[in-house]
Amino acid sequence: MGSLWTEQEWQSLENNTRRAVTSARSESDAWHVMTRAARSVLRNYSTSFFLVTRFLPYAKRVQVDVIYAAVRYPDEVVDTFPMSPEQRIEQLEAYRSAYRTGLTYSSWRRAVADGLPIWAAAFAEVVRRNEIPHAHYEAFLDAMAADASPRLYNTLDDLVDNYVYGSAIVVGYFLAYVYGANKPGDFDRVLDASKALGIALQLTNFLRDVAEDQRRGRVYLPQDLLGLEGLSGQIDTGDPHQLVPLNKVLQRMSDIAEAHYRLAEIDLDAFSPDCRIAIQACIDVYRRLNLRIGRSPEGIRHRESVPMIEKFNALPASKYWKVPLAYMGAL
Repeated sequence: MGSLWTEQEWQSLENNTRRAVTSARSESDAWHVMTRAARSVLRNYSTSFFLVTRFLPYAKRVQVDVIYAAVRYPDEVVDTFPMSPEQRIEQLEAYRSAYRTGLTYSSWRRAVADGLPIWAAAFAEVVRRNEIPHAHYEAFLDAMAADASPRLYNTLDDLVDNYVYGSAIVVGYFLAYVYGANKPGDFDRVLDASKALGIALQLTNFLRDVAEDQRRGRVYLPQDLLGLEGLSGQIDTGDPHQLVPLNKVLQRMSDIAEAHYRLAEIDLDAFSPDCRIAIQACIDVYRRLNLRIGRSPEGIRHRESVPMIEKFNALPASKYWKVPLAYMGAL
């Protein structure tokens, strides 16, 4: 992950992009400006996802860039912007209202010119193009609002149903509608695979960020699994006595995530052929991260990552030529 942007840096990107979009000579030029801004968000915040999505065809890839920016921005509102919980909720609700308004426009560019937040307006365009159910983004924003006043989750089912659904499963659904199915009858399998992969990715991210989440007052490890190791309630990642039991919980959760990676992989053939390389690369890269977390003797004492050489090993060798082009800005 790159450096976290401040609220002011996000606002600067918003203002600069709005000016460039409204002054562009054509709709296609404006969309190019918009998607390049979204691409800069993805490249800064997620090296791994940026790499794997470069293997998508252009028309789908730029929409995925917009999706990422549209979920990253509200996430930063609740994670890093210097605000009280009440202010975070207020900003999220204003953003939710902007998204709903954006859906009423026939032109996303006009929505931007009228002052709607650029990510809400651009994402509404992706929703229209791909006929994504409007409620999915509402569910995502609900999950972000839950982070402003975090609670404990009693079981894995509680965690999945009441947080992961909104934070990750519906994001997988966004991508599913953009990726498309191999044939119409396969779309239910595409949604099933997207759900499994969304759960796997979110669990892996939880395990990587246990200590960071605790500093924000959040515990995403189910209480029943903590209870099996003699822990409960608000864990203390700085307590050396909790290191061994917490690592056991991480190992168990890593195994659960791996089971979901396998489920996603089973239905890979249901996706449109032009997206399978990127999806497989995503599974392979994040599966390596999940494995490293599950096997790490350091556990919660550090934030695990996958070395670049391992990421390359998870990518299709025949497509390596795309990587330098991506970092030069050509993809």
